Amino acid sequence: MEKISNNEALDLTCEDVGSRIELVFTPVRKDGFKGTSHKVLSDVIADAEPVGTDLVIPDCYEDKEVAPQKSYYGGIEGGGQYTWYQVTQELTDVELSDACDSLKDAIVLATSMTYIPKLEDVGAYLAVRWVPARKDGKLGKALIARSRLPVAPAPPAAHNVAIKELSPGVYIGEGEYYGGLEGNSQISWYRETEEGTMTMIIGANTKSYEVTDDDYTCRLYFGYLPIRLDGVMGELSLSEPSNVILPEVPKVQKLVLTGKAVEGEILTAVEVIPKSESQQIIWEKYRKDVKHQWLRSSESGAAVAFEPLLLQRSCSYKVRLEDVGCCLRCECVVTDIFGRSAEPVSAVAGPVSPGIPKIDKLEIEGRGYHTNLYAVRGIYSGGKEGKSKIQWLRSMVGSPDLISIPGEVGRMYEANVDDVGYRLVAVYTPVREDGVEGIPVSTSTDQITVEPEVLKEVKQKLELGAVKFEALRDRDRSPMKSQVQGLGSLERRILDVNRKRVKVVKPGSKTSFPNTEIRGSYAPPFHVELFRNDQHRLKIVIDSENEVDLMVQTRHMRDVIVLVIRGLAQRFNSTSLNSLLKM
Repeated sequence: MEKISNNEALDLTCEDVGSRIELVFTPVRKDGFKGTSHKVLSDVIADAEPVGTDLVIPDCYEDKEVAPQKSYYGGIEGGGQYTWYQVTQELTDVELSDACDSLKDAIVLATSMTYIPKLEDVGAYLAVRWVPARKDGKLGKALIARSRLPVAPAPPAAHNVAIKELSPGVYIGEGEYYGGLEGNSQISWYRETEEGTMTMIIGANTKSYEVTDDDYTCRLYFGYLPIRLDGVMGELSLSEPSNVILPEVPKVQKLVLTGKAVEGEILTAVEVIPKSESQQIIWEKYRKDVKHQWLRSSESGAAVAFEPLLLQRSCSYKVRLEDVGCCLRCECVVTDIFGRSAEPVSAVAGPVSPGIPKIDKLEIEGRGYHTNLYAVRGIYSGGKEGKSKIQWLRSMVGSPDLISIPGEVGRMYEANVDDVGYRLVAVYTPVREDGVEGIPVSTSTDQITVEPEVLKEVKQKLELGAVKFEALRDRDRSPMKSQVQGLGSLERRILDVNRKRVKVVKPGSKTSFPNTEIRGSYAPPFHVELFRNDQHRLKIVIDSENEVDLMVQTRHMRDVIVLVIRGLAQRFNSTSLNSLLKM
């Protein structure tokens, strides 16, 4: 048993409920003498009626939990009944005391002991009806309390601020406002350079934004400055940065090959640009280069593969002999100034057909003197070359006429005295191996001049005006006999020439006098002939009945003799000696 008090009176508490109270009375005389104690035991202490003695709602704020401040009496408190209301005006004391009628038009918000005010409660009053309850379920009389002030809005803030790409080049900013009713919140956009410098974009004050040239290589931020309806301003919230802003990659709608897939022709790759305005601008402003690669097909089993052609990276390609029968493909890749490349596009042409036989860059190689060897060179195209035709001719300077040189149909030609003063012309007719002929092409040399050493000697003899040469005459003109007998049939002769005439004299011997075998002036039909198969022989023709074949020891001597005779006979020729000898 526990002693709880020494007083004459005792206030019972809830801790006494369910127990008995024993009172012990001990009389004490004035002088302090104590008498016999008497005890009285009470009945079991019962609970008092549940009563709410006080109920207050503290100041309320949006989105912050509020709990009523209350006092209870009447045994151990149980779980009371709570009902929260939204009321549009302040309740009077009379209304507060009338638990039944004061809240009949109010909006019921919750039935829990605590309540979190929402945006809809901002500006309104909150009221709570509390029915106290004892632990055993006994209910007391209901109490009503209301907030001293209307529910206050939360500080303005922006949540979940983000940036999204709506379409290529168009972005939209998003964010959720919080803190009472929203007023004129402010929107802003920022760009951040690669170096980290951030600047506000002037004039960008709506939730959508279309990128400009200044934004490329930068990142975008969306800014949301929350402002409450009453003008209270919150803190600026920025989104996470966007990806680096870049324009679309330049695209090729398709690649077209112009030209014929024929050997010798030129194929050209042409890019077809999409017609959209954005792609037109991108190609104009941001395209860096267009790279091409040509490939040739090669059969590998049942599949056809393409192999790159080395160094063939331009937009044009001249079809070559080795392409005949194959397909050609051109791949195109477009790169922009930001280093990005579009997906490759390609086009195929072929199979390639052999071209019409053709000879390009035809030229004659040689030094330009009458003793030199000349060769014709050119670049053939048009399938595999067959037996192309070549003809050498002479052309007088200033005259369109061409003089064919009989028998000269090879790629090489050895000039001679007859060519002095003329241009050598080679006509090349390209022929494919199947016999198809192309268009003949001609080329020519400069005017053929006399070899310097020969020219020097000819000038000296022409200045003299009269000169004699030693020569040999074959008694039998048959070439076969000449070859068999060697020099046995050759006889010595003197060729005597001056400005008026020419004569061939057989020298005298011990048994005979000198004998003039032929003599004549330079008047037509006088001329001197050469033998192309023998560089030591020449023929002097006075007329149809007077002519003589002579031989000399060297080609040099033969050339000197011919040029001296032609020089002395110049007054009968249409070509002057100065022009002939380039004097």
